[in-house]
This record gives sequence, structure tokens and C-alpha cells, in this order.
Amino acid sequence: MSESPKIKSLPRTLSLDVLSDEALASVHKQTLEVLEKVGVGIGATETLERLADAGADVDRDAKRVRFSAALVEELLGRVPATFELAARDPEQDLHIDGSRGYLSVDGSAAEIIDLETGERRASTKQDLAAVSRLADALPEIGLLWQGVAARDVPRRVQSLHELHAQLTNSSKHVQMMTAVTPDAARGVVEIARAVAGGSEELRRRPIVSAFQCSLSPLMYEEGSLEAALVYAEAGVPCGFVVMPISCATGPATAAGNLVQSNAEVLAGILALEALAPGATTFYGSCATVMDLRTGAAACGGPEDLFLQMASAQLARSYGIPASIGTFATGAKSPDWQAGLENGLSGLVSCLAGADLLCGAGLLYGARVFSLSEMVLDCEIFGMIRHLVDPLSMALDDEMTSVIAAVGPGGHYLSQPHTLAKMRDHWMPQMFDRLGWEEWETAGRPGPQQAAAVRVESILSTHEPIPLEEGLEEEIMRVIHAYERGDEGG
Repeated sequence: MSESPKIKSLPRTLSLDVLSDEALASVHKQTLEVLEKVGVGIGATETLERLADAGADVDRDAKRVRFSAALVEELLGRVPATFELAARDPEQDLHIDGSRGYLSVDGSAAEIIDLETGERRASTKQDLAAVSRLADALPEIGLLWQGVAARDVPRRVQSLHELHAQLTNSSKHVQMMTAVTPDAARGVVEIARAVAGGSEELRRRPIVSAFQCSLSPLMYEEGSLEAALVYAEAGVPCGFVVMPISCATGPATAAGNLVQSNAEVLAGILALEALAPGATTFYGSCATVMDLRTGAAACGGPEDLFLQMASAQLARSYGIPASIGTFATGAKSPDWQAGLENGLSGLVSCLAGADLLCGAGLLYGARVFSLSEMVLDCEIFGMIRHLVDPLSMALDDEMTSVIAAVGPGGHYLSQPHTLAKMRDHWMPQMFDRLGWEEWETAGRPGPQQAAAVRVESILSTHEPIPLEEGLEEEIMRVIHAYERGDEGG
């Protein structure tokens, strides 16, 4: 499948499996044992009853569901292997088929680095609008999560305000990570239908998608699976993402974390397919480990890299598209640590075959968002993209005649081959390649300064494709109806 003309993606040309065939089989076998013998907690009684009717083993008193190996195989067979993530601008549609990886803004940080002061502060709806407008202008960003939380709006309708901020500031696909109740999901669907042009058009071209998170270990709280079903009934893709923390909400070892993660994400997918056969979904993992000195999520270490690769490999083994947590550095500023951690993270997610790399812009273990970091993460993504681009690294040139024309002791500066090919080399936008004296004269700038300048330039000049006339008013009508409690009114 060809690349979107407006979005830069990662072609799947290089690959690396971190799990041997034996290890992959072992994780799958242990996962089946967990699903059949331990089970997963489900919060909603009605969903429990429906799963029992669908053939799952339900313990009503413990609110626990178990899936036999045969049922697991049957339900996984219902998952579509490919799907579309449409955009308001059709030239930015994403085809998810395993051939390319797409970068998203990562999200729902409670704080943001203020552009003017450089200090962290609580995030607002206006901040999310700025994140979305910047992402709209960056061709490396394929889709948008909610980069920061709109903490200045009523909590009941926060996710709907966030969708409004994104649809009015970007024409790219929006993936909801904050609409995690049935009411919120219904509001998202109502808004998306209005913008898409109706129920059938949304089903044909879903301009939004969503995911639900498990509560580690092995729980789905009341509301999450029910929200997923709202999306499925509307034809909106809805995946499942797990976020266990080794030593805290997951086993201490990478192997244990992986088995639990696999059981959790499969449980969500199995429940969805049992109740909405053929629903579009995906396999998501943002697993990490606990920092033994603070008790917080560590983010950025070698365990994360292993879990990224292993999770993507597991998803591929089931034939399910993979959404993998990438770039969530533990650094507190866009510095050397952030560059190293995110460079390695981006590379391993690429090599592991992640369909969605989520995502760019986070600092401090996903707690703080930085617009400058998002630009620098796009620079890293661009470097990795160039590495795996089959055109940029092609080895099919016949070079003997060129080398012979130059001969010993010559140079290639004036060769037609050089003039034809030199612009194929990767050229950094943020990274420094100035001469030493020029760099000193300029005040010793670093990538952070270049990124800040680019952020300010984009935010002051970029104009997203506007919504059609009357749509913003309709979005706000829906939001106000849900705020009042008369949903759908």
C-alpha cells in the first residue's frame, strides 16, 4: 500500500524478532493458562451475563471471566487483519495493513511545558488545540491522541471538549484515549457522525477511533468494555491498551510482565469479538517497569525496549495490528537522555513492526507534554524513516563506471551522479551541523532552541483545513447536551 501523500510513515523493510519461536510459544501457552484458569475481572454485571451467553466461563460472584483455549482461538479468528483510519482530509487516510508504521502524538499528560516561561503547569483545552495544530503541520505525525488533558473544562464532558479542540485544529485522524465510559463514547460517536456526514459515512470512513485500557493486574473496570461496544456498533475501531508496571501492577520479570500484558489485552479483544463479532480492534501495549528508588514508572529503560519489541511480535503472531508505546522518555527536558531513550525506542518499535507508534511529545514518564519534544521526536522518526526507506538506501546502483571516471586521487563533486543523488541524503532540521566557529557566533544553539523556534513559527502561521460551515456549532450543541445530561438531545 502506498504512503499517504501528506504523511510520512515507516515502511516495513527491516525487521527483528526479539522472541525465539520457543519463547513465543511459551508466552502464548502461559497466556492461555492465565485466561482459562485465572481469568480476568469484569466490572459490569450485564457484560458478564452477555459473555456467559457467548460461551465464556463466568464466575458471577467474583465477577470474573475465563476463556477456554478453544474459545480464544475462535474469537481471535474474528479480528480483522487490516482496517482504515480515515481523516477529514482524505489525503491523510491511514491504511493499517502491516506494511507501514505511523507515529501519533502521545497523551493525556496532566501538565505541559509553557512556551513562554519554560515552566510546567496544568494543561488546558487551549493547550490541546496548540498541540493539535502543531501536529497537523508535522508530516511525521500520522494520527492524534489527546496530547494533554483539557483540565479547565467540566470532567463529565472533558473528552468531548478534547475532540472539539482536535477536530477544529487538525484534519488528521483522531484516536480517543479519554472517552472511556459509554456516555462519553456515545458523545464521541455523535460528534464524529456529524463531522463525517452521517452514520453510514462514519462507518465507511471512520475519522475517529478509540482504545480502552485494562486496570492491571487483569481487570476491566465497569464502563470500559461497554464503551468499546458503543464504538463497535458505530463502526468505529476500538483497540485495547495495557500499561502494567513491573514490580507494582505486573510481575517483576520481563517474561512475567509480558504474559500478564498479553492476557490482559487479549481478554479485551476476546470480550469485544464475543459480543460484536468482526469488530475492528488492535493490540496495544505501553508496559514498563517501576523505578526502585521512587516507586514511579521508570520509562525509557532496556526493559521497556524489550517489552515494545515482544508485544509487537506477539500482536503480529495473532495477525492483529499493533499499537506500541514509543518515545515516552523519563527525562524532564528535551535533552541528551530524552534523545537517547527516544532514539532507541523509536528504532526498536520500527524494527518490531509496530503499526502505530504512540507517540511523540511526552516527558517525565508520560506526565508532562512538551511541544519542543514533539518536534524533536519527529526529527528522530525522520532519521529512522530514512534508514528503513528502500529508496534512500538502495544498493542497485551500477557504480563501476562512476568510480572509474573519478579514478585514484580524484573527487566526486562534479560528477553528474553526485549531482543527481546528493539530495537523497538525510538532512537534519533540528540537529546541529554548523562549523564550530559559526556555532559559537550563533550563541552555541542546540536542538532544543531550534525546536522551540520551529514550534513558534508553526503555531503563528499554520492554518488547518477548517470544518464545514455549521459543524462547530453542532459539535458544541452535542457537548452542551451531554453537559446538561440530556444526551442526544
